[in-house]
Amino acid sequence: MDSILTYISIAAMMVVIPGADTMLLVKNTLSYGPRAGRFTVLGMATGLSFWTLVAILGLSVVIAKSVILFSTIKYMGAAYLIYLGIKSFFAKSVFSLEEMQAQANAAANSPARHYKESFMQALLSNVLNPKTVLVYITVMPQFINLNGNVDQQLIVLASILTSLAVLWFLTLVYVIDYAKKWLHNSKFQKVFQKSTGLILVGIGVKTGI
Repeated sequence: MDSILTYISIAAMMVVIPGADTMLLVKNTLSYGPRAGRFTVLGMATGLSFWTLVAILGLSVVIAKSVILFSTIKYMGAAYLIYLGIKSFFAKSVFSLEEMQAQANAAANSPARHYKESFMQALLSNVLNPKTVLVYITVMPQFINLNGNVDQQLIVLASILTSLAVLWFLTLVYVIDYAKKWLHNSKFQKVFQKSTGLILVGIGVKTGI
């Protein structure tokens, strides 16, 4: 029990630390509304599920030990985050009240495209994040009993991580959607949008190093 509580504490800390997922969630929720934010969360959860499957199949260790494969995923993920950051930084629109209303109307007229885009951004961001592999091969093994069913334990630990992430980010969606009612200052919104872009670029560069 103590080991599980320790793992939950560590997993919770990893989840709440702001990163690319947080930036994507903020951007999509402000741009297209809370439902787009929830689709972003779904994309994150799907990405984590992908790596869980990879770990169960034993490929996570292979990826981690293969310099070429690991580096390929690493640089692809870094490039994608940099692309999203640059796209956000140079976007002409800002999250003014009028713009948010216009984007909400656009999302209402074409919801499938915006929701799919939000989902795919989060999915690719997680699938192309090699650091997730390191979580599976460095953190989780410390809480696995080799005398038991390793795959089952891995599924439980991964499910805990995914569940914590989903709960945390769904809460953020609600908070962001609620807080945007007070985001009337267009200058603040412009600075926020460009800052988001710079942070995504910075995370991408850091990922590629």
